[in-house]
Amino acid sequence: MPQIWFTADHHFGHTNIIRYCARPFGSVGEMDTALIRNWNEFVGAEDVVYHLGDFTLGDVGRLIAMVVNLNGRIHLLPGSHDGRWLKDFHPEIPSRSGHFVKLLPPLVSLEFPERSTGRYPLVVVLCHYAMRVWDRAHYGAWHLYGHSHGRLPPQGRSLDVGVDCHNFYPINIDAIAERMPPMESTPDESEP
Repeated sequence: MPQIWFTADHHFGHTNIIRYCARPFGSVGEMDTALIRNWNEFVGAEDVVYHLGDFTLGDVGRLIAMVVNLNGRIHLLPGSHDGRWLKDFHPEIPSRSGHFVKLLPPLVSLEFPERSTGRYPLVVVLCHYAMRVWDRAHYGAWHLYGHSHGRLPPQGRSLDVGVDCHNFYPINIDAIAERMPPMESTPDESEP
């Protein structure tokens, strides 16, 4: 069965991110190679990957050069450094697995009925930016984000899925479930 992965903030081709985030790479080429290797070590050809922004600072050519080396069914949310490639994005860009990359809106809510939190399916709210509140949080919804490169303290059932927080690897939904704190009961949890 395909796995579901989340990640953010690769910054492919971004030399200065090595210094800004104290990444342990000697060059952007070394960083890009390691990030591709780590991605493919975990992600299978049929797995689904949600990338929550800042994929590359480069243009659509850089995006294509990276994506064709990555496994999985890749879904991209735009981030703060994705403006160059967004201008020329087209839906016929294949991943290494041959699946076309999908561009999603900046805010996405996914439902996972098989991961019910009581009466309701698990909802996972995705955005490049961290939120203080998000849809259905009081029913146990998670919020996954990037952008902050691990500089924000955890809050509630939210998690920074950026590569700087996970040893430069994507993180799957099972590992996220293990890290999420239990849902706090709310006065209206019996109400729809």
